[in-house]
Order: sequence, then structure tokens, then C-alpha cells
Amino acid sequence: MIGDRETLQMSTSNIEGKTAVITGSTSGIGLGIATALAEAGANVLLNGLGDVDAIETTRKELDALGAGDVLYHPADMTRPDEIADMIACANRDLGGVDILVNNAGIQFVSAIEEFPTDKWDAIIAINLSSSFHTIRAAIPLMKTAGWGRIVNIASAHALIASPFKAAYVAAKHGVLGLTRTVSLEVAEENITVNAICPGYVKTPLVENQITDTAKVRGISEEEVVRDVILAAQPSKKFIEISELADLTLFLCSDGGASINGTALSVDGGWSAH
Repeated sequence: MIGDRETLQMSTSNIEGKTAVITGSTSGIGLGIATALAEAGANVLLNGLGDVDAIETTRKELDALGAGDVLYHPADMTRPDEIADMIACANRDLGGVDILVNNAGIQFVSAIEEFPTDKWDAIIAINLSSSFHTIRAAIPLMKTAGWGRIVNIASAHALIASPFKAAYVAAKHGVLGLTRTVSLEVAEENITVNAICPGYVKTPLVENQITDTAKVRGISEEEVVRDVILAAQPSKKFIEISELADLTLFLCSDGGASINGTALSVDGGWSAH
């Protein structure tokens, strides 16, 4: 249904002229989604960490892709005041917030009795609470516009658990609960709220997980990939960022108008166990 990129672009013509805010979009999944939305003609507000010059280069590259404008906001996802300013910036400088993609996330792997409390607090703040703050600020704008799409990038760990990832699994389960609750609150407002639940995607975050998991389990990184990470995915391959970008585009299209409050698994069959 969404494998043909040209057909998908035709079906997402309604995205042109809309404004999208994507957290954690200076690399990885977020950047892939931001690129797809820019190509579809949306205005895009980037957000995330990284070298200032590299981010500006990325912003210029995306700005040249489509009809929309591309800006960057450096909001820290642990700071509610900065998150509110980011949404206000999109409204002021790009004309609103029609599409919100909550993607920012961090990870830490440790046994529960050794899990640093500061790491727990940071993961809950960035992976869960930031989505509450962006949604809280964006919903009034979407209600005023009479249209909105919220896509929360959750995880297969929103549906199942793995050892040594207490904070991440707790946060992603929370994201799914938040998704479902808000979807019910705005169901009559022409606003949809959905969660994409990817399996393992080869991103900088996963690269770090491989290293950390190897240390915790006392095995090689190659063994982590083969016997720990991809062992969970029956497809035995990493999820492609383009797959997640295409699904996000579809959810934002007219064709996705009745998909609401769902957890969409893109995990190579992992959650089918």
C-alpha cells in the first residue's frame, strides 16, 4: 500500500503547506521523517542535538527539497519552558503546528539495582514527558485549525519488555498510554494521534545500545547484534528509516484520517511472539 514512493507522494498532496514539528530530528529516524515531510512540501521545524554548523547544513539541505520553509529550534526536551517556546516559534514563524512528530529519545542499559537515578529521570523526561509537553502546547493550535496529526515514535518496547532497559521500557509504555488517551480526547476534532512502534533501526541510538549491551552482558558487539538484538526480530534485519518515514507520511495523509489511537508495529514480526 505504501511501498511505492511515487504513489505515496501523490496520496500525500494534502501535506503541502502544512507545518510539521519533529523532535529529535537532527539525525536518525527523526531526520528521515523530517526529510520526507520537507519533500512533501511541508514547512518543517527541526529540533535536536548536534554540531551547530552541521545542523545548519542539514537545515539548508532540507529547505531546498520542497516548497516549504525549514527552521531549527534548539529546545532541550528536559525543559518544559523551552518546549513551549519551540511550539510557539512554529506557530509564529511557520503559521501553526499541523503535524507533530515526537521522536526525541535516549537510552541507557543497566541492571535495575545499578540503574543510575539521574539516567532514569533523563529518560523519562525526554522519552515520555517531552511528548506530553509538546502535545499540550500543540493541541489548541490544531483545534483552532480544525486539523491535526500527531505521530509518536514509540518502540516495540511500548508493547513488550527486555531486561536491563527499565526506564526506556517504562517510558515507551507511557508513550502508548498517552497516545491512546489523547486520541480519545480529540477524536471529534479532526485530529489523530497514533504511535509507531519500530523494532531495531540502525541509528546512532542503537549503535550505542550495542556497545552498552556488550559491556553489560560480557559478550562481543557482533554477538549482541546476532544473538540479542536481531534475535528478537524474525526478519533478521534492521528496520529501514525510510519505512518509518513512509508510514508517517501515510498517517498524515487523507488516507490516514480514520487511523486513530493505534500502535502500529514495524518490527519484522518481533511483537508477534
